[in-house]
Amino acid sequence: MFFVSSGVGPYFGQSVHFRNYAPEKIAYAINRYAFEAQRHAGILNARLVNQKYMLGDTYTIVDMNVWGWARLIPTVLGDAAWAKFPNLKRLVDEISARPAAQKAMALKDRHKFKTEMDAEALQAMFPHLSAKVA
Repeated sequence: MFFVSSGVGPYFGQSVHFRNYAPEKIAYAINRYAFEAQRHAGILNARLVNQKYMLGDTYTIVDMNVWGWARLIPTVLGDAAWAKFPNLKRLVDEISARPAAQKAMALKDRHKFKTEMDAEALQAMFPHLSAKVA
């Protein structure tokens, strides 16, 4: 759980930010966070080589925690990234087929989310860019 919270989540999140949303495309940041996201996904993938779930043969909350981030690998690292992580893809597919996971994924359909990256969205995501520093 700590590995996901302190490594996977932050590195995946920063990879998505710098690849997709940062107002400036900074090659160093894009490469740094993509490298770390890929490294962390590789650790998860390796863990699943000889066992069905993260902690062995039993499905646990750790698998649920991994699933929450790992299902986003195409967004984090690009559409072709799954080819590098077949064991992690197997886990994500299995969990995604569960009724509880399907219910969780369907929650977004009950709400309207703004997806346009207009001036309002940029201000909400990057208020520091227009803030006056005293």
